[in-house]
Amino acid sequence: MNFREIAEQRQSCRAYASEKMVEKEKLDAILEVARLAPSACNGQPYHITVCKGESAKKVAKATQGMGINKFAPEAPVLLVISEKPYVKTAALGAKMKKNDYRSIDIGILSAYITAEATAQGLSTCILGWLDDEKIREICTNIDGTVRLVITLGYAKDDEKLRLKKRKDMDELVSYIE
Repeated sequence: MNFREIAEQRQSCRAYASEKMVEKEKLDAILEVARLAPSACNGQPYHITVCKGESAKKVAKATQGMGINKFAPEAPVLLVISEKPYVKTAALGAKMKKNDYRSIDIGILSAYITAEATAQGLSTCILGWLDDEKIREICTNIDGTVRLVITLGYAKDDEKLRLKKRKDMDELVSYIE
């Protein structure tokens, strides 16, 4: 599968086949690609906590509220992305340029994770609605702010590819010469 095919097939999954577990080889491949994701000054200012079993159910519950993310407990794996401190050079650059490189780096990391999951035949959904405090109580290894949770698993058979609604190219891109 080439990158264009991955981009066309990747979508936020909201219906997982909870009985179908993610194979260790596929999870390892996703985590290896995540390890290779670029970051400011190669600092990788994040940590990935892999939650399975009961911890996944608890974290899923901490992403719910007001009717949001009802599907999360169906996913057999949840990847909790937490923030770590900058390396010195990235911290200096962030301060001087007033740019939040950690958020950019976490976005790139998430794109790598979701793209490789798609290439592995798995589905994902990036969740930003979460209870940081509750998740840190569940995942006691986390010492930074939880920024995202990514659900991971096999989509149910009836979860079909949806039409992508995107801006027209002329609305999205400008050329200046």
